[in-house]
Amino acid sequence: MASDTAVVWFRRDLRVHDNEALVEACEAGEVLPVVAFDPREYGERAFGGDDSFRFEKTGPYRARFRRESVADLRERLRDRGSDLVVRHGRPEEVVPAVAAAVDADVVHFQTLATPEERAVENAVRKRLREVGVTPSRHWTQTLYHLNDLPSPYTDISDTYTSFRKSVEGDATVRDPLPEPDLPRAPVGDVGAGPLPTASGLGVDEVEYDERAALAFEGGESSGLDRLDRYLWREDRLRKYKDTRNGLLGQGFSSKLSPWLNAGCLSPRYVHAAVDRYEHERVSNDSTYWLVFELLWRDFFQFQFAKHGADFFGQGGIRGRDDIDWRQDDAALERWAGGETGIPFVDAAMRELNATGYQSNRARQNAASFLANTLRIDWRKGAAYFETQLVDYDPASNYGNWAYIAGVGNDSRDRSFDIVNQANTYDGDGAYVKRWVPELSDVPAEAVHEPWELSDTEQAEYDVQVGVDYPEPMIDLEDRHRTLR
Repeated sequence: MASDTAVVWFRRDLRVHDNEALVEACEAGEVLPVVAFDPREYGERAFGGDDSFRFEKTGPYRARFRRESVADLRERLRDRGSDLVVRHGRPEEVVPAVAAAVDADVVHFQTLATPEERAVENAVRKRLREVGVTPSRHWTQTLYHLNDLPSPYTDISDTYTSFRKSVEGDATVRDPLPEPDLPRAPVGDVGAGPLPTASGLGVDEVEYDERAALAFEGGESSGLDRLDRYLWREDRLRKYKDTRNGLLGQGFSSKLSPWLNAGCLSPRYVHAAVDRYEHERVSNDSTYWLVFELLWRDFFQFQFAKHGADFFGQGGIRGRDDIDWRQDDAALERWAGGETGIPFVDAAMRELNATGYQSNRARQNAASFLANTLRIDWRKGAAYFETQLVDYDPASNYGNWAYIAGVGNDSRDRSFDIVNQANTYDGDGAYVKRWVPELSDVPAEAVHEPWELSDTEQAEYDVQVGVDYPEPMIDLEDRHRTLR
């Protein structure tokens, strides 16, 4: 028998389509959707654990994206005859209070993989039970459902290829759930509430930078539009594998990650769209590769469900203690500010700081430079990315950083030859010149190693290394050499 009143607590599932928590809630006579802006997600926080440090939890780009996403969800719910209660407060206080105010029988919500997210969820469940409300969890963040894995998540392989072959051979992706009919929302009993302002969350207001690869606007509406544009209107999926390592422009990759990670897009919905594309347009390595990337995302979600807090230790899930990590705040600051004197790294970091986004190729090089070349505690780099990225996801971010640093799912040396990477993926220097304008007059063959320019060439190209643009902070030929 359906309950009389249900509450849906939206977390990182800010969508109406393919949302099991919402679908199940809509079996009730009344359904009240609610979202809480947790103040612990904003402002300065301690990282925790051994060798802890402080960092900003959420920067302006993701804060803006989340506010836009919540605003869009509210509009979509209102268009369907419902509404959304918005609060700025701890979920374990907000959700039980709203449930009690409308005499709810059950609260449906998304369950997530990482320890911090689980801790919030457990606190909410505890308080709900104290007030006599049933908590109901739903796994909605991955392509493959947790219950459909060929083995329990605690037994899955720690190697991506083995995991991928296992699920591709012995599991099935569920069909996306349809949008439910939304019952009445008793919002009048509690009040809808305003969206918090940026200043109310303690973050700066930022404008879209015209140099950005894409104006990432939050919300299910924008996410669905981006998917439609990439697949259907611009027909780019057929060449994705060939273009995915691009650095400039909006079309070289799908750029769906902000909407996937905020839950504005369901990975199963994306998978179904790729399926349809393969039937109606073309099926090739490129169309498969987008699903391949969704599987990487799944892999890290399940890895964090399996290993938990071990991923956040300096030695990672391998417990490595054979790496001499350096503590050098000045060097970390130069890296974060895009002032290392290595143009490809600086371009990547300046793009991140100005837009909240980097391509995958830029991320890998920036991460490798900090973790493998400078040997600075990789977690500080990962935490900086957590602050800045518009598409931050805890499992993907920290999983990939640990992977690059050799303390995660692959302990091999993942050190990148930065100059070689720059020449391979930015051969004409256009990416560096966009984000490091000090080097705009330097020819492509020299722009990635300006320290090699003679005094005469520097004068000719209107750049003085050490004055207009920093000298490199390390000799890339000998990364163990003392920093300059």
